[in-house]
Amino acid sequence: MRKSARVTLTLAAAVALAGCGRRHLDPCDAASFNDQACQDAVRSGGYYWGGTWYPMVYHYPYPFYYDQYRTHITRGGTVVAAPAGSYSRPGSSSVVRGGFGSSGAAHAAGE
Repeated sequence: MRKSARVTLTLAAAVALAGCGRRHLDPCDAASFNDQACQDAVRSGGYYWGGTWYPMVYHYPYPFYYDQYRTHITRGGTVVAAPAGSYSRPGSSSVVRGGFGSSGAAHAAGE
């Protein structure tokens, strides 16, 4: 398949997703793969998107979805990256604090 045909198909898929009202991206889908979010989704049976829980049944373990993603990339596929924090639980912070035991935690807390 020529590159221009792939771009056209990618754009058509994006328009189709927008048209059917689907505003969230499955983190285990090859075209929107997110490593950590996919691992969490497979383990938890779903994922958060924009603070809303989407229950999913993943029939395979995480390595299957990672392999699908790698195959997708190898074949020239593109990945639509989700905005930062899209897969966060409501009220959770994506900021990592500390790192040096109790002294790091105290420093991060401003003590």
